[in-house]
Amino acid sequence: MSQSVDIPAEPTPFPLAAETTALVVIDMQRDFLLPGGFGESLGNDVGQLLKVVPPLAALIAAARAAGVTVLHTREGHRPDLSDCPPAKLSRGAPAKRIGDPGRYGRILVRGEYGHDIVDELAPAPGEVVIDKPGKGAFYATELQDILAAAGITRLLVTGVTTEVCVHTTTREANDRGYDCLVVSDCVGSYFPEFHRIGLEMIKAQGGIFGWVADSAAVITALQALTTTAA
Repeated sequence: MSQSVDIPAEPTPFPLAAETTALVVIDMQRDFLLPGGFGESLGNDVGQLLKVVPPLAALIAAARAAGVTVLHTREGHRPDLSDCPPAKLSRGAPAKRIGDPGRYGRILVRGEYGHDIVDELAPAPGEVVIDKPGKGAFYATELQDILAAAGITRLLVTGVTTEVCVHTTTREANDRGYDCLVVSDCVGSYFPEFHRIGLEMIKAQGGIFGWVADSAAVITALQALTTTAA
């Protein structure tokens, strides 16, 4: 029987078992996070997202030590942009749109330097990286098949941005029957108010989309699982 530990969370404790839980790290890409990248070119403060990196690095390390599956996602498109809908392609300022040249290569194009994950959070060998063309991690990807094959029923959701790809993925997961805990200091937004309200929306009405807890609480639970397993 798998060991389970309760994470103190809102609105209620969240049971955590290594065998049935995955940590999902959403879109921690250079294009979104680094100075001079796509995110900053649109007038955003990338410092708001970079604050997520240290606590998320610690959380990933704790998850790996506890035997929790770690999955990463990257938002982006094929070089010919055939998987990018015209309505998405037309967003943004001219010469700063998806596929245009940017500081770190063509913006949000698979295979470019900017499309990849920041060095501090690089996937470990064997960890799955999901390339997604949309905001949600389930749309037009193999994520659900991977989770089902691994027996995963609960997700620890992290990454950027809180109100866009994190929220969309959490809602998609909720509709598919997954229990989701969003780690409050391991998700971020360019807009602090959107971040705050996004977290409130997840845990409202008895947890309409999921649970919320900070990384300290989650890491303590993961460490308890590691100690028990040892």
